[in-house]
Amino acid sequence: MPRLSLALPYGADPVSRWRITAQAHENFLRADPRGHAEVRPMVLESWRRSAALHVDPDRTGSPITLSDDALAEARATHPLRHAMPVVRRLLIDDAAEAGVLVIVGDAQGRLLWAEGDEDLRRRAERLHLVAGANWREDAMGTNAIGTALAVGETVQVFGSEHYTRSVQPWSCTAAPIRDPLTGHILGVLDITGGAAVVAPQSAFLVRSAVAAVEAELRLLGATDGVGEGVGAAPGSRLEVLGRPRGLLTHRGRTIELSLRHTELLLLLAEHPDGLPASELAWQLYEHDAAEVTVRAEMSRLRKTVPDLVSPAGQYRLQTELRTDGMEVAERLTRGDHRSAVELYRGELLPRSTAPGVVALRYRLHGWLRNVLLDSGDSEALRSYATSPAGREDAQIWRACLDRLAPDSPHRAEAAAVLTGLDGELGHAG
Repeated sequence: MPRLSLALPYGADPVSRWRITAQAHENFLRADPRGHAEVRPMVLESWRRSAALHVDPDRTGSPITLSDDALAEARATHPLRHAMPVVRRLLIDDAAEAGVLVIVGDAQGRLLWAEGDEDLRRRAERLHLVAGANWREDAMGTNAIGTALAVGETVQVFGSEHYTRSVQPWSCTAAPIRDPLTGHILGVLDITGGAAVVAPQSAFLVRSAVAAVEAELRLLGATDGVGEGVGAAPGSRLEVLGRPRGLLTHRGRTIELSLRHTELLLLLAEHPDGLPASELAWQLYEHDAAEVTVRAEMSRLRKTVPDLVSPAGQYRLQTELRTDGMEVAERLTRGDHRSAVELYRGELLPRSTAPGVVALRYRLHGWLRNVLLDSGDSEALRSYATSPAGREDAQIWRACLDRLAPDSPHRAEAAAVLTGLDGELGHAG
């Protein structure tokens, strides 16, 4: 087990620590290198990821990505539902008296359960620290839930270590919950509250609770099959939507890849029968590139992820690799437009100029956009229009306005956005 980076080691002064880190955070946002030595490396790395993902440090609330119906379905089908009695017995039953929230989320950072102190829950609602919200790093920056999922380890985040200023009055400790059979991350367990939740003993408490949850899942899966889905997650997963680089989950590890390695895996995932080096070179590079260049990149990729890609010749994946782009496409195919919009966090690898990736990006973005424009689903249209991918798309907003009911409270918003966009276009012209 990796050594835990404690947010507040024994004897540390919380007030002094908060002040020092807050100044370092402001320096970081101003690209001022002073004061970074006082920041824990794990936190600084997360700040850098958050900045690369263009997270707004002044964001006031996380995105709600699960509707009430979708949340109910997620709770009813997620393997962790079987372990919630254990979580309640070990943590939630005492959470109100302890003045903390206990949160359980899925592997995508979506919160499924958030229970505990009532006063704290009301305050948390202002931040959308509620069931149905998404607290991944690409949504809210550095936070224990999202960062624990990003690094695959127990994480403590104290006050001003949070990337988003609105979350800095809070502290949290979280740990990933893994499938006891495969090691894949199933979700995350978090306790949130004041400075006390990042005391050293809080980390041990969360780790112990996670161990109990994983033991319960192992027991249920081994006895009566109650844990259907536990251990059933096939292969590996690559996240590429709205990200500058891919996030790969493979054999229980979650790692951020280089852009080139992400492109390689994405192209191979789209071609399960494999591709020769010559074809990969054509799909990867805007200009002619020798096959030896591809082989060198593939060699480096295999050192990073040794057992995922075949060693030579016709390069192919040795295990199933799912991407979030594939999941959006599947939902579009079956007509589940709202779910597709929820999953679509932005264009596929927006910084990539690889011809094969650019083609995939345009195909998926155009498919989703055209489906929404042709549909009569005003809720799906508005959800897309208010997302980073659609908020500056005048045609989408116009279609949204056309489909909203006359008495919809969202008509004024759509009209105002359209006026602003039309004004910008007119000014630009």
